[in-house]
Amino acid sequence: MSGQKPSLKSGGSPQSRFQVDVVTEASSADGSKPPEEARGRSRVVGFLDTGALGSAMDIGLPPDVSYDPDTARSDSVSLHSTGTGHTHVSDSHSNTYYMRTFGHNTIDAVPNIDFYRHTAATLGEKLMRPSLSELHDELDKDPFEDGLANGEEPSAAEEAAALRAKEAKGGTVKFGWVKGVLIRCMLNIWGVMLFIRMSWIVGQAGIGLTIAIILMATVVTTITGLSTSAIATNGFVRGGGAYYLISRSLGPEFGGSIGLIFAFANAVAVAMYVVGFAETVVEMLSDVDALMTDELNDIRIVGTLTVILLLGISVAGMEWEAKAQIVLLVILLAAIANYFIGSFISTESKEPKGFFGYQSAIFLENLGPDFRDEETFFSMFAIFFPAATGILAGANISGDLTDPQSAIPKGTLLAILITGITYVAITISAGSCIVRDATGDHNDTVSDTVNCTDAACTLGYDFSICKEGGCQYGLINDFQVLGLVSGFGPLISAGIFSATLSSALASLVSAPKVFQALCKDNIYPGLGVFAKGYGKNNEPLRGYVLTFCIGLAFILIAELNVIAPIISNFFLASYALINFSVFHASLANSPGWRPSFKYFNKWVSLTGAILCCVVMFVINWWAALVTLLIVLALYIYVSYKKPDVNWGSSTQALIYNQALTHCLNLTGVEDHVKNFRPQCLVLAGYPNSRPALLQLVNSFTKNVGLMVCAHVRMVTRRPNLKELSQEHGRCQRWLNKKRIKAFYTHVFSDNLRHGAQFLMQAVGLGRLKPNTLVMGFKNNWSDGDMREVEIYINTIHDAFDLQYGVVILRLRDGLDVSHIQGQDEIIQSQEKPAPGGKEVLVSVVLTKDSDSDSCPSKTTSGQSSPLIVRDTKCPLSLTEQRLLEASQQFKKKQGKGTIDVWWLFDDGGLTLLIPFLLTNGSKWGDCRIRVFIGGKINRIDHDRRAMATLLSRFRIDFSDIHVLGDINTKPKKHNKLSFRELVEPYRLREDDMEQEAAERMKAQEPWRITDNELELYKAKNNRQIRLNELLKEHSAAAKLIVMSMPLARKGTVSSALYMCWLETLSRDVPPLLLVRGNHQSVLTFYS
Repeated sequence: MSGQKPSLKSGGSPQSRFQVDVVTEASSADGSKPPEEARGRSRVVGFLDTGALGSAMDIGLPPDVSYDPDTARSDSVSLHSTGTGHTHVSDSHSNTYYMRTFGHNTIDAVPNIDFYRHTAATLGEKLMRPSLSELHDELDKDPFEDGLANGEEPSAAEEAAALRAKEAKGGTVKFGWVKGVLIRCMLNIWGVMLFIRMSWIVGQAGIGLTIAIILMATVVTTITGLSTSAIATNGFVRGGGAYYLISRSLGPEFGGSIGLIFAFANAVAVAMYVVGFAETVVEMLSDVDALMTDELNDIRIVGTLTVILLLGISVAGMEWEAKAQIVLLVILLAAIANYFIGSFISTESKEPKGFFGYQSAIFLENLGPDFRDEETFFSMFAIFFPAATGILAGANISGDLTDPQSAIPKGTLLAILITGITYVAITISAGSCIVRDATGDHNDTVSDTVNCTDAACTLGYDFSICKEGGCQYGLINDFQVLGLVSGFGPLISAGIFSATLSSALASLVSAPKVFQALCKDNIYPGLGVFAKGYGKNNEPLRGYVLTFCIGLAFILIAELNVIAPIISNFFLASYALINFSVFHASLANSPGWRPSFKYFNKWVSLTGAILCCVVMFVINWWAALVTLLIVLALYIYVSYKKPDVNWGSSTQALIYNQALTHCLNLTGVEDHVKNFRPQCLVLAGYPNSRPALLQLVNSFTKNVGLMVCAHVRMVTRRPNLKELSQEHGRCQRWLNKKRIKAFYTHVFSDNLRHGAQFLMQAVGLGRLKPNTLVMGFKNNWSDGDMREVEIYINTIHDAFDLQYGVVILRLRDGLDVSHIQGQDEIIQSQEKPAPGGKEVLVSVVLTKDSDSDSCPSKTTSGQSSPLIVRDTKCPLSLTEQRLLEASQQFKKKQGKGTIDVWWLFDDGGLTLLIPFLLTNGSKWGDCRIRVFIGGKINRIDHDRRAMATLLSRFRIDFSDIHVLGDINTKPKKHNKLSFRELVEPYRLREDDMEQEAAERMKAQEPWRITDNELELYKAKNNRQIRLNELLKEHSAAAKLIVMSMPLARKGTVSSALYMCWLETLSRDVPPLLLVRGNHQSVLTFYS
């Protein structure tokens, strides 16, 4: 830039990367608002420094754009792309266009919340900060394609849809913490239990143990409330309640399994509460002899009518539902107040029924337990605890809260506190003014003061006859005793109605909301139809109908005693996982786990999770087992399906933590021969270029050792980092799709050798570092440039220099299938072209089997990787068909056959270890190992026994051992002639030229074979020819041949001669794996 500041120029002049076309907006004379500018991808946000701005010309504005400092009120500035190829900067308030941050000519942006939004942000539009390339690269470079860093850039259609949705939501109804959370939680916790079971529990367990039961339940719900608050304040909370909190914390497996059963539990809970309401109504009808048919069918009729009414309120919208909840709360509060007022008003008419007002004698008598009918403390706890399970009523509508992060903690914890105090107060009140048993008869006054010792005796009544049973009044006998105590009895009935209907209404709203969130995430294919929302509040009308149908079905059953414990356990399972989520996230120690709610502790959360599980079994052990089995089944299903979502769960964070910890622990331990495993760096290029190579290596490294699919790339242009990131993702997904357990990596280099050097030195982490280089054989080496052969052979030498083992695979038909377009249908179906984008026709500049290594593709700007070929299928030639079939031969199970191991030289045992690992796997499990060794004709039996002893000590099974006594026999003449013909084009022939010319040619073409070299290695030449003859003789039917690779002394054996050895040795035989370890022992017979 030579010190010049970039200026804003009009569209007439040539544009550099950061020159901006200013869009003029003419203001009308009457000051009317100019038309809304075209929306596009936001580029820069800065601050306007009016003091640093001069006239329009001072900041580079063209003369036709006016600048008025007095109108420059905005602090935020955006540089927008108009979609027409031009870019402009706008002050959103003053329509002033400029390109300044802090008053300087820079497009570097200041911190802004909109940079951190998701693409589909609901509370604001996502903006993009300038990329590093835009700030750092030279101005004369071609700009890269615009896009989000994570590949999430929305299309124009998606942006328009998001905008319409945002505008449509202008009238969305949102609730604060009182109406949205506090009221809902209190109504759900103050269930029917408050009025018709609380007094009975006090009678059975006594005041002391009942308070203990309430406190135990409150401890569990409080811990869960604290955990819920922690998760809810760790980032923006969307709709979905418990499902959203668990899935975003523990991942889709736990979230998907809990989300489904939680939604189902809420749907069935509607039926439970409605049936409770209907039973009360029918009981009242029965008292006045007004039944329509019989009790069971009347419950069904009343329940059906009730659930239809509740559905109507819910479908009318959240605003109406909230108003209904307030009305029900008022009635419920009035009923509670009515009870407490009545408890202070004692009348003689109520005394025979057990109510005497507050009396210390009654309090002391009811302080201890009096369990009857085989009831126990835990059975009382099991009956009470479901009353405390309404704490997620507010969180379940998290999407309808104005500020979920603030509302959920305040509303939930305050509701637990208020309801807990209410339950304790009613316990103490009922236990202090009502006796356990009463006859209801005014004539049962005290006549015998000696035998009468109960509290009622001190108050003038003798209820001792109740010990024989048959009494209908008192704490234990009368479920409606609170109605007796209250100032106005019918108001207690209204409270029962309010408690049941409010809980039913909350469940009827919660179930569709949670189910809608679950369906939107597409965890379970086929349920997406229920994700659609309607109206300004995005109401899940389809979910309402489904919940209605489920609830109605269970109402018609009208017998919920069996399923009720399972539903309670479904809720408890959700609470357990919420607590575990907080413990797990804290344990993972992820930087992203930083809740603004600080009053939690990971060990307390873990305790809460354990308590929830204990309570599940206390309530009903078989229901707890059923719940756990259902959660486990759904977890396995979701894990198997592997939904394509990434929410940054604590599971990922913990896996990273554990991996990092184990890697560091490994670095402090020296390698031991017993723990050796081949860790392979496979030079395969694009993964789908050489599938046979990857599949074979995967067969002996899967679940055993490290495998890295490496790619040396030689390109003619500077790489686009966005393209590289996307391509890397495609390659890794291809490996995952093919179930090849490997990592993909690539480097850029000027040639294969240098790229392989980079990889061998840099790839790996601590002990997780490759120790074996795997390559394909360079099939058409004789047809290409011999400089490539020089690079190929020197790569092998470099591997040995770095103490790597080397493995080379050769197939008769070759390995490389990248030139066959359309050969990988998986990638075609996965990688869909972007809307409006163009499909790229790929022409790979490679000849068949041009390289065995990493397919160093010379990619130009108009090309892409073979992984994204989209081309019509052309008829394949016979050669291509054979090549494709050969490329898949290691994918299938091999069946019965042999793996022939030609262990000719001791390289530390790698040549023997690889076949053993192959036969340990399922694909090669039916194959037997045959071992071939060299030996002398007069010591064949001795050598065979020695090798058998060695193999048995290594504990390696083998089917046969062949000692090759004729390995040193001279090869056949025609094979020797073929070798001479193979070598001939690469000879230097120094005897036919002057010494200086020969030296100059050798320096220019170091791969040339000298006459001296041929003579020096004559015996070794013959050995390769002879070994090929023996391979054809003994191993022609083998499934795979694993053979010791011949070594060539570096600097002595030319590349051409070494290549001729490998070619001669491996020609026209079954699949051949040439192996040479680094001569460090990889096998041991010591324990």
